[in-house]
Parts: sequence; structure tokens; C-alpha cells
Amino acid sequence: MDSNRRIASPSKVIVAFPEIEVAPPAKTDENTLLWSDFSFDKSRQLLKNLKGSLSDEIISERRND
Repeated sequence: MDSNRRIASPSKVIVAFPEIEVAPPAKTDENTLLWSDFSFDKSRQLLKNLKGSLSDEIISERRND
């Protein structure tokens, strides 16, 4: 297949980040972050009403502090 070929029209792309099971570290305390603390689905739910760019919102928030 020719890797230099271009698609003539816009195409929708779906990128999937599957949840993975990772063994927790042997030593933990209340400050230890675990993989289970992060979830793409939770992030999507928290950001579903965001109008605009997340990076723009973070910059704006930091400038206002």
C-alpha cells in the first residue's frame, strides 16, 4: 500500500483507550496514586458539558488564581 496516498474527504476516527488491569504497588499510603484512580470514561463524564478546549480552560483558571 502506498503510504503517501491521501484521503480526499474528511474521515471520522475513533480512538479507544481500553481500561487495563495493573497490579498495585507493594507499598502504598493515602498519597499513592494508582492506575484505578484514572479513568478515561470518568474524564469524559466530567468534561461532557465543557464548551471549548480543556487546555484553554486550564490556562484561564491558572491565570485567575
